[in-house]
Amino acid sequence: MGESKRIVLALHLFFFVAFSYFHLLSASSNDAHDAIFYESFDEDYDGRWIVSDKDDYKGVWKHAKSEGHEDYGLLVSEQARKYAIVKELNKPVSLKDGTVVLQFEIRLQNGLECGGAYLKYLRPQEAGWKPKEFDNEAPYSIMFGPDKCGATNKVHFILKHKNPKSGEYVEHHLKSPPTVPFDKLSHVYTAILKPDNELQILIDGEEKNKANFLSSDDFEPPLIPSKTIPDPDDKKPEDWDERAKIPDPAAVKPEDWDEDAPIEIEDEEAEKPEEWLEDEPEEIDDPDATKPEDWDDEEDGEWEAPKIDNPKCIAHPGCGEWKRPMKRNPAYKGKWSAPLIDNPAYKGIWKPQDIPNPKYFELQKPDFEPIAAIGIEIWTMQDGILFDNVLIASDDKVAASYRETTWKPKFTIEKEKQKAEESIPDSDAPAGFQKKVFDLLYKIADIPFLSDHKVKIYDIIEKGEKQPNLTIGALVAVVVVFLTIFLRIIFGGKKKPARVEKKNTAEAESSNSQAGEEKDENKEKEETSAAPRRRTRRET
Repeated sequence: MGESKRIVLALHLFFFVAFSYFHLLSASSNDAHDAIFYESFDEDYDGRWIVSDKDDYKGVWKHAKSEGHEDYGLLVSEQARKYAIVKELNKPVSLKDGTVVLQFEIRLQNGLECGGAYLKYLRPQEAGWKPKEFDNEAPYSIMFGPDKCGATNKVHFILKHKNPKSGEYVEHHLKSPPTVPFDKLSHVYTAILKPDNELQILIDGEEKNKANFLSSDDFEPPLIPSKTIPDPDDKKPEDWDERAKIPDPAAVKPEDWDEDAPIEIEDEEAEKPEEWLEDEPEEIDDPDATKPEDWDDEEDGEWEAPKIDNPKCIAHPGCGEWKRPMKRNPAYKGKWSAPLIDNPAYKGIWKPQDIPNPKYFELQKPDFEPIAAIGIEIWTMQDGILFDNVLIASDDKVAASYRETTWKPKFTIEKEKQKAEESIPDSDAPAGFQKKVFDLLYKIADIPFLSDHKVKIYDIIEKGEKQPNLTIGALVAVVVVFLTIFLRIIFGGKKKPARVEKKNTAEAESSNSQAGEEKDENKEKEETSAAPRRRTRRET
């Protein structure tokens, strides 16, 4: 790529970032009044979200910016930890009437090799849980979101449904869930529950799965149990014969059948090749080998030279004692057994008879439990997982509006930055292009209304100069700072979608921020002491 093209690309990225941020802050939010709950994490979660006090959950949550943005989220900050945090809603959300949309954003800034990044939509506390004791046993109505580890790579959708006959809560898993995007960009996950029993799963606004809650083809196990089940008390009769074939009782072993004949015999017709060197060994002592100076006969034993292939044997059919080769014995038949015939007493494979299923029930619509809280309870080997823009809405148009205003601008910026970085080799960026970019950045830093932030901007530029492969990254960072301050002056700060969740008048219970503790190590170390090396008599 020529220098001029690089400059054009940089300027294009500059104006694209400007347009995207302007779109983010000024986009219409006409549909936002229908939002039931919305959490942007623009403000610190402390005092609004409750961190679990359970001993197993030592992972430290942080209020942090998404990499390359001024937008904040809830960050998983440590590796190989369990995390648990919960937010109670002002009032429970019913899933029985009308459409309900569950949506949130995830950015796997360091990828996801083994861990979860899903949300749990919890039942009311009367079901038996407390915010400070939130853990994996807390009863939920729906679990939704990414999970990847080993062979598992799916965007879960799990419904816990109560069997009206047995009173048991059963987990029903979506049979064909979509896979988790493998990149490190921001992605938005949407589940749309419709009153006609339809479920839609979207990733980045694109439909990935459509299912019916009452279809046995879509959920495992199905919500509606089978009408019949095998009788658990039914027993197989003692005279029940399941053998389709049996040895022929009338068959007799032939008189000439020799069961003791070997499978191989010597080939009597074989003759020793004329050039066979019978007096030469196959291996000889290595004539170039010498006894090591540090060899101790008492400790290491009598030293012997290592063996090598006899060079005289290379040009001949073989060396050493000649023996006739073996061949398959034509008289070999092996052990005799009677041939199989159809079993006249065969009754087929036995199975218990079916009886009416005492847990069977008919259902026109799922009996959804209400959602009273949103919890994140995960175990992960990765850090850098950023949760953002958690939404519950009663209209899929509202969710689409949020995707357009909160997710799409960020994703587009990240995508363009990724393309720009991939198009410029790290080691071949022309010095002239870099100089012009940094000259432009220094001019931006000198704009009067940025004077309070000049030191921060200079720091970004200097880091970019020290690492030339970060030129585009430095440009984007300065542009973000410039636009954030500029648009704050114009609009008075980041606009949030109107009429979202109202804050409780009562002061929320403050979360217990926990310092990271070293993980208990219970593995025993196995120490082995190596004995002094003894040289073998024959090393190959």
